[in-house]
Amino acid sequence: MSDVAIKVENLGKLYRLGEIGTGTLSQDLNRAWARMRGKEDPFAIIGEVNDRTRKGNSDFVWSLKDISFEAKKGEILGIIGRNGAGKSTLLKILSKVTAPTTGTIKVQGRIASLLEVGTGFHPDLTGRENVFLNGAILGMNKAEIRGKFDEIVDFSGVERYIDTPVKRYSSGMYVRLAFAVAAFLEPEILIIDEVLAVGDAEFQKKCLGRMKDVSVNDGRTVLFVSHDLNAVAQLCTHGIILQNGYVAHDGRASEVIPLYLNQGKESSIYINKADYQDKSMAIKSVKIKDVNDEIASNFMYDENIVVEFDIFIKDKSVKADLFVMVLDSRKKRVFSSETSNIKEHMKLIIDSNFLVRGDYSIHAFINQPKIAQLDVVEDVCNFKILDSGSDLAKHGEYDYGSVFGRYSWA
Repeated sequence: MSDVAIKVENLGKLYRLGEIGTGTLSQDLNRAWARMRGKEDPFAIIGEVNDRTRKGNSDFVWSLKDISFEAKKGEILGIIGRNGAGKSTLLKILSKVTAPTTGTIKVQGRIASLLEVGTGFHPDLTGRENVFLNGAILGMNKAEIRGKFDEIVDFSGVERYIDTPVKRYSSGMYVRLAFAVAAFLEPEILIIDEVLAVGDAEFQKKCLGRMKDVSVNDGRTVLFVSHDLNAVAQLCTHGIILQNGYVAHDGRASEVIPLYLNQGKESSIYINKADYQDKSMAIKSVKIKDVNDEIASNFMYDENIVVEFDIFIKDKSVKADLFVMVLDSRKKRVFSSETSNIKEHMKLIIDSNFLVRGDYSIHAFINQPKIAQLDVVEDVCNFKILDSGSDLAKHGEYDYGSVFGRYSWA
């Protein structure tokens, strides 16, 4: 445990749907009798996976099940997953807001949490009073809190309202002050849920910079939950995907994010299953192929990539363009291509030695520029570029962009 800040083993959280407690006296007695004998909760055996998309056979649901991971000191751990995957429940257990049903947690150091707007603040106290209250909860004395007070107020940007009860703050002001308190009162572990999305772009940038600073320079551990994968990729070195209450993947953030983005997607083929017969033009299918006209999903950096389109054309008199974009693993647009010569069968050939190592997908639409969008397909046909032989391959996982440049040295 010397370099480990948080160690979680076989963590689980069981909930009963619809009611508080078990709902009946007999079930409460069964649970109490099992606890007295040191036995497992009898209703945990019938608990089901937390899949919110389908109806289950049991009222008992595992919000988290068999969660195990480690976060090292000075590490920024990104926790990602769809809504309902168990991210917030995990952070609440780590923050001791709620207790786990099973498993153990070992923590070295004090924890400061920012889980949702308003957490940890008393609405009737002023901003100043809440700063001192939170510092006291973290075990700091008045002198230590006074030493950090000016930095907290300056970072939050709410100096004018610092002696106003926080119940009169906007949600953005609330989050500004709450983050500043959590980040500057020097906890060993900082836990941040999705709340930063409430702040404006400038403040989000300041927060990301502060989290990186407390990790790299101060050696503190940060657990960061966000749906902003660009922020996770920029900030985190370690990543975890939660899926239906389980750890689906645990590894480097650069590996975990593409896996999350590609969950549930067909690899290299898109077939339009919608009713497009009433449209003048539509994209029927998109396929990724190699130069041998075979369906493919993995390419070496020095191979050509063929993107094949089948187009439905009902009215040949309509003038429109086919606009195609290639997206990287963060869904950033790498480059675009357009043609006004639309046929029923078309191919876009992406030259070799252009895209660097990474995961990519296709976004395409049939468009009458500045008039109308006739059809669109979004984020389809995932493919991967592999690189073990280019001039930049020696840098390994280092992010050196999305394309190989066209340049010369003189």
